[in-house]
Amino acid sequence: MYFYVYYTAATTSTITPPLNKLGNEVSTRVALVCALYHTACTTLAQLRIDILNGLCFGDLLMKPLWIFLNSLGQNCGLKSFIDLLGVNKTGSAPEFQMLILFCDTLTHLVTILDDTEFYEQEMPFSCNEYAMLGTFLNMFLYKAVSAGYLTDPQSPLFTAILSLLSSLRRRDERRTFTNSNHWLIKDVKVGNLFNDLDKGRPIAKLIISKLPHVIPHNERVLLFRKKVNSEKASLGILESDSASPQSTLITVHRNRIVEDGYRQLGSLGVTALKGVIRVRFVNMQGLDEAGIDQDGVFKEFLEETIKKVFDPGLNLFCSTSEERLYPSPTSHITENHLDLFEFVGKMIGKAVYEGIVVDVPFASFFLTQVLGHDHSAMYSYLDEMSSADPELHKNLTYVKHYDGDVEDLGLTFSFDQDYLGRIVTHELITGGRAINVTNNNRISYIHHMAHFKMHKQIATQVVAFRKGFKAVVSPDWLHMFSGPEVQRLISGDNSPVDMKDLRRNTSYYGGFHDSHRVIAWLWDILEKDFSDKERSMFLKFVTSCSKPPLLGFENLEPPFSIRFDRRQINK
Repeated sequence: MYFYVYYTAATTSTITPPLNKLGNEVSTRVALVCALYHTACTTLAQLRIDILNGLCFGDLLMKPLWIFLNSLGQNCGLKSFIDLLGVNKTGSAPEFQMLILFCDTLTHLVTILDDTEFYEQEMPFSCNEYAMLGTFLNMFLYKAVSAGYLTDPQSPLFTAILSLLSSLRRRDERRTFTNSNHWLIKDVKVGNLFNDLDKGRPIAKLIISKLPHVIPHNERVLLFRKKVNSEKASLGILESDSASPQSTLITVHRNRIVEDGYRQLGSLGVTALKGVIRVRFVNMQGLDEAGIDQDGVFKEFLEETIKKVFDPGLNLFCSTSEERLYPSPTSHITENHLDLFEFVGKMIGKAVYEGIVVDVPFASFFLTQVLGHDHSAMYSYLDEMSSADPELHKNLTYVKHYDGDVEDLGLTFSFDQDYLGRIVTHELITGGRAINVTNNNRISYIHHMAHFKMHKQIATQVVAFRKGFKAVVSPDWLHMFSGPEVQRLISGDNSPVDMKDLRRNTSYYGGFHDSHRVIAWLWDILEKDFSDKERSMFLKFVTSCSKPPLLGFENLEPPFSIRFDRRQINK
């Protein structure tokens, strides 16, 4: 009742709501009411979802509490909350229970909302308000952690705020509602943070593991490359040295690239896999091919392997409506399919480890599962279903917004699938085929269906791929990146191709040099006559990837080179 009176007065007044501060009478009363609800959610665990559902809708909690938070001063009274946390480091004060309740309830609601409700109908807040809230949550966590006030990531306050922050960031990554660099924090001194990280200081480690997004992406990529190089040094891996203790030579026939690669690399130990791998190709006539580097052409092997394993004919992967790859739900038809997924994971991991960009666009929901970001109870598979199965997504949205009695649709908590001409029924929950979908449980049905289609059907394939990928790339390093950012590690930058940068980092052989007239013609045509799309096509032709590497062409592996072959003149 108090919330209702406060909200009515605030929304009907023509002036700005009165400025409050933590500790005054109004703030204390609001905090105590919220603490009551928070205690109910905590102690009545079996009713928690019902309580959150009740608080989510209407004007009972979300809108009035948001207005109240804004009445506390700049950035939702951020300074006051941080000061209070300095005194009450356990986060047990009623004011923090108020924050926990707000975050838990809104996280639950954001998970339920579809794109139309979130972006077009702006429920319960406008996109601008969501951005403002994101700023508050981001700054609160960073300042609380850096000050040493909030250092237990398992504490209710830390968990609640990070869950809502992560939910908003996932929405923003998929369909942006903020300005560029919104989640970066200018106060972060990256050099000092990395120095503290090298010294093993807990606060720096906590920021990197839980709040890596506050640091510019390029800085995190540099840290990633530094960690890779440090590990190589500790393992005694010498770059471009076939005599390295961790050097492996494999022989691959052109007509058996996947089979030979899998046979020789699939069981290779982790340390050897991280080392130098040399490839000797054998042509169709059974003769050894001479590679340009004379020790084999690993990148070409990698590209050819990837091209074949992602071929729809092999039935390991299929693609979304946006041509993004994810494991085929029927991949088990292929013999040893899980071993092959682990092998593919190792090859993609090896490419990332070596900084080799490969043109493999993965579906974001697949990368989310590979990274384990879907383990949060508040992750929604429904958000990305529109790309994987547009028709099912449309049908589920129809069920969600159906005005009549949902039972009239004759749905149950089960799913029929045509498997090689035979109908197989999958129960979404135990006894699901006997449980009707009603107006009261349709939200649960929609999310169970999305979970089945987007996760359960491909769960074993994801586990196998993840095992291979993380055998090469440390999971601790991957925590620094979101799914879209890992995609950039795999496939390069999304920015236009910088031809001047490529030219600066080009090596010449056989008499060519940067001032040679033929070379000058080449760069002149590329810079003046080619469109951005044509430059991407050129890059795809010469490097097998249409996107530039992260951090520029200085980091292209192997480096781009132009050679003058006199033998071609005589032909």
